[in-house]
Amino acid sequence: MSGVALITGGQQGIGLGIATALRDAGWRLAIAAEQPPEAVRDAMSALPEARYYQHDLAEIDTISSLLDAVEADLGPVTALICNAGVPARIRGDMLEMLPENFDWTMNINLRGNFFLAQQVARRMLARPGGEYRAIIFVTSVSAEMVSVERAEYCMSKAGASMMAKLFAARLAGDNIGVFELRPGIVETPMTAAVSGKYDALIAGGLVPAGRWGKPADIGRVVLPLLRGEMAFSTGSVIAVDGGLSIPRL
Repeated sequence: MSGVALITGGQQGIGLGIATALRDAGWRLAIAAEQPPEAVRDAMSALPEARYYQHDLAEIDTISSLLDAVEADLGPVTALICNAGVPARIRGDMLEMLPENFDWTMNINLRGNFFLAQQVARRMLARPGGEYRAIIFVTSVSAEMVSVERAEYCMSKAGASMMAKLFAARLAGDNIGVFELRPGIVETPMTAAVSGKYDALIAGGLVPAGRWGKPADIGRVVLPLLRGEMAFSTGSVIAVDGGLSIPRL
């Protein structure tokens, strides 16, 4: 099974790992991110078959035009991967967090992703036929694991975890599977600035697998979810973290 996959943030990092796996499996790809096309031209050269759409998740009024453009170019979206997100704007003491920094993270990671998924789900339900469709929310081990220096990020991912469960319960009867993927420490542009810190932690045994995660690790997990091979597991949380989130003594 293949179809049209809309991947937010699919031009880099985890999103690119997912996009590459889907491309190799024959999916038609729509990549959406906030950067103008010229800024991602080099990155998108790795996916010459994909269509790129500039879209800021915080601008929910533009969701309809995004989906209209994707449908006109590629056809109706049969898989949505809500991957794009932002970290804490400033890492530091949560007691010093500014409201504008809290709002920035929540507007993208929660509000933007919710209303995009809402509109995609509405369009899926409006189309006749019983084909399997899927929505995937890429969250983080930070949905459960506390980092007090980036509290707003942790809260946004915990909220996104509940969002995935809510969509799963609402859409299960309509043959639309919804899943949450929880990556751990993954080698991406977002983690580049703190790579030294995590190199030391991984060397010290923080991750049982003994290595950084790669975007391709997440990409390999996505395919069976979109194909319907795990349809009866809708609502599941799938850790992709090398064992990081396993409680240990």
